[in-house]
Amino acid sequence: MAGAHIARGDRVWVMDDLSSGRVENIPRGAEFVEMDIAKARAARLIRDVGFDLINHHAAQIDVRASVCDPVADARVNIAGLLNVLEAARTAGTRRVVFVSSGGVVYGEPEAYPTPECAPKQPVSPYGVSKLAGECYLNCYREVHGLEYVALRYSNVYGPRQDPHGEAGVVAIFCNRLIEGKPLTIYGDGEQVRDYVYVEDVAGANLMASEMALEDRPGIDARAYNVGTQEATSVNTLATLLEEIAGVHRGRVHRDARPGDVRRNTLDTARIRALGWVPARSLREGLASTFHHIRSGRAKAGAA
Repeated sequence: MAGAHIARGDRVWVMDDLSSGRVENIPRGAEFVEMDIAKARAARLIRDVGFDLINHHAAQIDVRASVCDPVADARVNIAGLLNVLEAARTAGTRRVVFVSSGGVVYGEPEAYPTPECAPKQPVSPYGVSKLAGECYLNCYREVHGLEYVALRYSNVYGPRQDPHGEAGVVAIFCNRLIEGKPLTIYGDGEQVRDYVYVEDVAGANLMASEMALEDRPGIDARAYNVGTQEATSVNTLATLLEEIAGVHRGRVHRDARPGDVRRNTLDTARIRALGWVPARSLREGLASTFHHIRSGRAKAGAA
């Protein structure tokens, strides 16, 4: 996302504790600071610089980790966010773009694709913490006048992806195919997700940084689903990547994992009405991701 802002001409800082991120992924032109968002140093930086816009992607993003250690999840996703918001409030920040999760805040919804107004029924601590983040932001808007937009992502994937988190299966499958290993599928593989390419998501973030906001109450008034509205099963995803790689390594099935929802696709009519549409098809995006990972591994092996 930082690269998209730099390309637009913005002056950009990147704050990351590097618990999952990598320094080499930070775009040229960004000022990097290694910090934990829950620490006082992060709040001081926000106040000292006086950021006009904060794009809040920092999070504990692993559903399974949140089930195992909900306290650690809340420390980053709730306490860390509050540290940022308190600093933004005192610094006079104009707007916060908050990355929520359309993959977990709705839980197991009845409507597919799922609209923003659907009931919020998260079934994991990660989902609870993301929903709490939206509620806190709405409170800061009501009490302090801090503008915000919440982007409820579906499963984001693309080049330089870490093989962890909501859409990590794409990077995991790519790496296993390159390594000549079978693909591990949890459950029957018929659980479906809405996979959206990272460049398309970057465009949604730029739009969210400047869009006019509705003046009505409630978290859904400032929430926008970001996805393709297309349901893709894990089995179909595996088949597509096997076709792109030109190899079949076999598949191993294991027990379904606690906290995972069975079905998730998002209704994106609301953000599409503002002019945003995903430009990459799933096959195009997967091909770009696979070739990037394979090229990166080849260069690393040759070094």
